[in-house]
Amino acid sequence: MKKNWNSIALIGAGNIGTSIAGGLAASGTFQPSDITLTRRRLDLLESWASNGFRTTSDNRAAIQDSDIILIAVEPQQVDSLLEEIRDVVDPDRHMLISVVTGVSSGRFLEKLGVRMPVIRAAPNTAIAIRESMTCISGNDEQALKTAEEIFNSVGQTMVILEEQMTAATALCACGIAFFLRAIRAASQGGIEIGFHSTESNLMAAQTAKGAAALLLDQGNHPETEVDRVTTPRGCTISGLNEMEHNGFSSAMIKGILVSAEKAAKLYEDS
Repeated sequence: MKKNWNSIALIGAGNIGTSIAGGLAASGTFQPSDITLTRRRLDLLESWASNGFRTTSDNRAAIQDSDIILIAVEPQQVDSLLEEIRDVVDPDRHMLISVVTGVSSGRFLEKLGVRMPVIRAAPNTAIAIRESMTCISGNDEQALKTAEEIFNSVGQTMVILEEQMTAATALCACGIAFFLRAIRAASQGGIEIGFHSTESNLMAAQTAKGAAALLLDQGNHPETEVDRVTTPRGCTISGLNEMEHNGFSSAMIKGILVSAEKAAKLYEDS
C-alpha cells in the first residue's frame, strides 16, 4: 500500500468541497497545484483555476492524476459516481475520503468492488479558515492517521466510531448553522437595545468567539463558565432564565436530534 499521498482529487467541488480545498491550501498541507477540483459546471470554478488549482469536469481523469480521492457529492449522486469511477480506482495507490452524509464505508467498498482504505469525515464549512471540527472514522490505521494529519491542519479532529458519523454530522456540520443562527439572534437583540446592526453583529460574533475560546482553552464545562458570569439577582441570570422559559436549550437539543434523524435517511431516500 502507498505510504505517502501527495495529491488530491476533490470530486464535487460545491460549498463544502471548495471550503476544504481552500483550507488545505491555506494550511500548506497541499499546494493549489496538488488539488484537482471537479464540477460539471467549470465556469463556477474559474476563480479557483486562476488561483492555481487544477479544475476539470472529468472525474476519471482527476482520479488518475491523484493519490487521494475526496468525495463531496450529494448522497443521491454517490451510486452513479462510483459506477463511473470504479475502473480507475486503484486500491494499491489510492485512499478514499468521503464527506458524504449517510453513506457507509461498506457501501463504497461494495460499489467499487475493491478492498482499499476508506475514511469517512464530517467537517464543517469553517474548514475554509482552518477552524473546522472534523470527526473521522476509517477501516485502515495508516490512512486514518493520514486523514487525521490532513484535517488537523484545518482545525481540530476527533476519531470516532463509524456508527457515530451521522450524529457528528448533526452536531458539527449542521451545528455551524445552529450557532450562526444563535449569533444572529443575539445581534438582533443588540439592535433592539440600541446598537446599529454592524456594531451589534460584531459584538455578538466576538462574544460567541470568546465563549468558545474559553471552553477550548480552559477545558471547563460550559456551566462552570456560566457560573462565573451569573450573580445573585443579577441581570445575566434573569436573561438566562427568560431564555430557558422560552425553550432555548430544548430547541437546540431538538434541532440536533431532528438533523441527525434526517441525516441518517438522506442516502436511503436518494
